[in-house]
Amino acid sequence: MPIDPDVAIGAELDELTFEWMPSDVLLYHLALGAGARPADPRELRYTFERDLRVLPTFATVAANLRIYEPPAVSFPGIEIDLAKVVHGTQAVTVHRPIPVEGKAVARTRIVDVLDKGKAAVIVNETSVTSTDGSPLWTARSSIFARGEGGFGGSRGTSERVELPEREPDAVIDTPTLPQQALIYRLCGDRNPLHIDPEFARSAGFEAPILHGLCTYGIVAKAVTDALLDADVTRVGSFSARFAGIVLPGETLRTRVWDEGDRLLVATVAVERDAPVLADAVLVPTGR
Repeated sequence: MPIDPDVAIGAELDELTFEWMPSDVLLYHLALGAGARPADPRELRYTFERDLRVLPTFATVAANLRIYEPPAVSFPGIEIDLAKVVHGTQAVTVHRPIPVEGKAVARTRIVDVLDKGKAAVIVNETSVTSTDGSPLWTARSSIFARGEGGFGGSRGTSERVELPEREPDAVIDTPTLPQQALIYRLCGDRNPLHIDPEFARSAGFEAPILHGLCTYGIVAKAVTDALLDADVTRVGSFSARFAGIVLPGETLRTRVWDEGDRLLVATVAVERDAPVLADAVLVPTGR
């Protein structure tokens, strides 16, 4: 059915109560490639229960860890074929360090539906609180639905981040694994685009691609390790636009400009010299 922005915008989705354990956090970190240096004390913060800390991007999977079916793009006023959908943007702001285990309540609403002509962009915002009502994190994301535009809605505004005209303060190369998507899907995203070659071709890709949120987490970890001494509690927020795909096994090259109160980030896939993450900003705490 066509998108009905009058129904969709402002709609609140079903409230969701969920919980997670240290093993879920460990799986998420391993799915991002943590542990490549198993004797490094900083790396053990991601992989060993003794001093386990939670990378804030865990917020993107915490509510979906027990989901075993492919996602459906079905919201009030919106019904879209999954093969037409890719992730557009993602932002997470933590209100305090995420505990290694807990129980929480997520409340999601559709913030906007944008008409890009040949595509639609659906923007969601999720507020997560602990069961006592104290805030944990806020996540804002958008999905890009090809062929679903033209319904007469607003195009929205550009939120481009201008990079400095100087050399970056850090350049980080991070290899991905050929099996990276196979591991990451165990964190709850069972979209066949990331494992089924036939489905990937039907969606317009030559082969299954890496989850955008896996790339998002890998880059957040790389920047945290390189510029924040691998201290995840110093990450206040991380936002990015998905500028292109990653094929599992490719190397990510991330350039970072330290602006003091924020770190500006841009990532490409080295083998194709193709943009992957753009307009990315990590805001540290305590600076």
